Amino acid sequence: MNRPILLLAAAGFFAAGTTRVTDALLPDIAASFAVSIPRAAVAITAFTFAYGLFQLLYGPVGARIGPFRTVALMTALTALTTALSALAPSLAWLAAARLVSGLTCAAIIPMSMAFIGDTVPYERRQPVLARFLTGHISGLVAGQAAAGLLAELVSWRTVFLFLGAGFGVVAVFLARELARGGVPNRPPEPTTSPILQYARVLRVPWARVVLVTVTLEGLFCFGAVAYVGAFLREAFLLPYALIGLVLAAFGLGGLVYALSVRRLLALLGEVGLAAAGGGVMACAFALLALAPTAWLAAPASALCGLGYYMLHNTLQTNATQMAPFDRSAAIALFAFGLFVGQAVGAALFGLALPALGYRGGFSIAALALLLIGLAFARAKRRATRAG
Repeated sequence: MNRPILLLAAAGFFAAGTTRVTDALLPDIAASFAVSIPRAAVAITAFTFAYGLFQLLYGPVGARIGPFRTVALMTALTALTTALSALAPSLAWLAAARLVSGLTCAAIIPMSMAFIGDTVPYERRQPVLARFLTGHISGLVAGQAAAGLLAELVSWRTVFLFLGAGFGVVAVFLARELARGGVPNRPPEPTTSPILQYARVLRVPWARVVLVTVTLEGLFCFGAVAYVGAFLREAFLLPYALIGLVLAAFGLGGLVYALSVRRLLALLGEVGLAAAGGGVMACAFALLALAPTAWLAAPASALCGLGYYMLHNTLQTNATQMAPFDRSAAIALFAFGLFVGQAVGAALFGLALPALGYRGGFSIAALALLLIGLAFARAKRRATRAG
């Protein structure tokens, strides 16, 4: 992995950490503000909705100033916006701070993917994206594990201070890399309307398939994942530190995928990888829905991470090539679909919680993810045959 991509992976580490950090902190946040867990979940929804919505801003920005420069700038701003959450005197303040943090953090991972798409040939791209994802996945593991531990020992506010400091350090190194002049960037694209940019991407039939799939993936996978910590607390009375470790197992499953991606691709191909990913996630949520004891939660979480990255990395690779004439806009739409799906999913799961319970919600997620993986695999097979 060359130095620019390594630095982007470091930025992705902290971006992933702040993206899912609230999952492990949700019970502690609810107790801190004396509100119910579904109400406290606004801290998750605000971040993920802003993260998804403002992807539409960064497509044009990345096309004008370059993906790497966009990541460097927004990493610096995210250092400030993440630290704001630690100062929240009320749930409304925390929701607003998380919304602003979602706005600034939104650029980091998708524009890193756009940079890789611009500089790495397609035949080598999925393994390179998987290696880049090791930073993202490690952030999930460290963020959720550390979040649970710090919430147990200190408070959830300390978690956001640590994340803000991490973003600040990485921003300095990104700026130094730009100053060295060693970052390859495509020439700025001619100025055009952002609406026309996105419309051109949406006119591509395969782009629409990828975008619908990633939106549904985010809705059912992370809509359910957002409540796993609360389920473990309420059903099994697990301490926050242990909840964080269980949630971190999701990232460990992702690391298993990243380390074995070449072998999995050789064995299954893109089509088989997508179908198997949906099936593995389905098994994970079915296991959670049926779990009689807490000890099954960690392997279920790891299985979910493995299955998610099997399907999602395949979607990512296709997203980098679904509209090569405007890769920044294509990746921005991809991330928009994923995170709006997550925000809507978390809200819908909370609304359905009184009627379905946690186990009922996990069962629905299992069935949906199985069908999503199979449907995308079938569509990919047809697209490949059509040439």
